[in-house]
Amino acid sequence: MDIITAQRLSKSYGDNNVLNDMYFTLPKGEVIGLFGPNGCGKTTLMKILTGLIHDYDGSVLINGNVPGEKTKAFTAYLPEQTFVHDWMRNIDAVDYFNDFFTDFDKNKALEMLKKFGLPEKQKSKTMSKGMQEKLLLSLVMSRKAELYILDEPMGGVDPATRAGILNFIMENYADKATLLISTHLINDLQSVFTHALFIGGGKVLINDSVEALTKDGKTIEDIFKEVFSNVW
Repeated sequence: MDIITAQRLSKSYGDNNVLNDMYFTLPKGEVIGLFGPNGCGKTTLMKILTGLIHDYDGSVLINGNVPGEKTKAFTAYLPEQTFVHDWMRNIDAVDYFNDFFTDFDKNKALEMLKKFGLPEKQKSKTMSKGMQEKLLLSLVMSRKAELYILDEPMGGVDPATRAGILNFIMENYADKATLLISTHLINDLQSVFTHALFIGGGKVLINDSVEALTKDGKTIEDIFKEVFSNVW
């Protein structure tokens, strides 16, 4: 059964056709890697799926619904850029999520702050990028969502911290939920992916299970290098 269905999906910025007549489906209950070079439209696609971009052509359905208010109720989104205001303390961000999302577990979020060593009263503007990413992860992963969409969730943390962050993500998403993760850190995450979606040039280049793609001994990174070798 599929959680996302896209048909003839297109999105342009002026003359730049970022997504061009895309057709794809993504299965429920999988950990899906979204791969492609910089500027290929990964973030644009994620913003369409989360209802942040509406002026696109074609159709997208999430659990049979057009992205919007209904789908936001069961979709948890972690953008690449922070959405916490500078004046907010960590506890303010937790309270904001608690007020906004009915599926948010405040106690779980507070436990995660302690686990990451983030003081409840520390303001966002005083934190490093890595600390802010841990805060955002704590907020997003404390929702009992059906679909988690994570845009570069480990881009601001050092290599030594990545394994812990990855374990944190895998241990804290809701049972039977779907994860869609965009990342360039393929080596760090490829062990958790069960499905892969490669996009480039506005098109879907690969959409298949990791088991099928790696059956001949290739890794996801090997496939990425082959598919996008012309980019460099």
